[in-house]
Amino acid sequence: MSKSQRKIANYIIDHPDVAPFLTASKLAHNVGVGEATVIRFAVFLGYQGYPDFQWHLQEALKRKWTSAERFEKTTEGGDSSPSEVWQEVLSDDIQNIKSTMDNIDHDDFQQAVQAIIEAKRIYIVAYRSAQSIGQFLEFYLDLVLQNTELIRQADGVSEHLLDINERDLVIGMGFSRYTKRTVDILKYVRTRGAKTLVITDHVMSPLAPLGDIQLFTSVDINSFIDSFTAPLSMINALITAVTRSEQGKVKKRLEQLEDLWDNFQVFYE
Repeated sequence: MSKSQRKIANYIIDHPDVAPFLTASKLAHNVGVGEATVIRFAVFLGYQGYPDFQWHLQEALKRKWTSAERFEKTTEGGDSSPSEVWQEVLSDDIQNIKSTMDNIDHDDFQQAVQAIIEAKRIYIVAYRSAQSIGQFLEFYLDLVLQNTELIRQADGVSEHLLDINERDLVIGMGFSRYTKRTVDILKYVRTRGAKTLVITDHVMSPLAPLGDIQLFTSVDINSFIDSFTAPLSMINALITAVTRSEQGKVKKRLEQLEDLWDNFQVFYE
């Protein structure tokens, strides 16, 4: 960054609750630079322009709301009947999937698939509500690859990652509000040379800069909870792409598992 760009960046960092709502001219005035410099700063960061940058700042601020604040914001205007609620939520989920499809980069997805295939060991870091989809990913990857582990106990993470190295992959999943432990683990494994794949909801997520590969999925619905419809769909796509790329290995593994399942009568006849 240039000296002027660093001044803008420092102002935004120091005023996170105010900066997202300033016009380009007002931000320029407060920082002491020209309005054109502010606009170029937004483009320099990869945004289409200042309005796009401002929108992302505002969205990032929303992700700091407490659960109580989110509940209050999403219930303003009175109660809805159950029939209206299910239509509203399903419509939001449809939009989340569409938004995710529009924002996923083909090359990023291919890199994610290749990283999973090439990894010696795969560790999944997903806490609180995100643990539900982390467990789903662990089940199917370990079923066919036999090298995947979801780190369930936050207090025991140091023992799990004791021998992690550059041949391993860590998949970090986190959505607002992001857990500090997920961020801390991703920071640590990067110091050990491990590759990181991040599945998160926003370019300004604290997980985003910690991912060698980043996949962004929309989770917004008009509720205090996050919707995991789009992240789960992305996980379905990853599992399917990995298994199709390793057809011979997966086919043999599934045939062996079928014999085992029959022997122990796992499934209802």
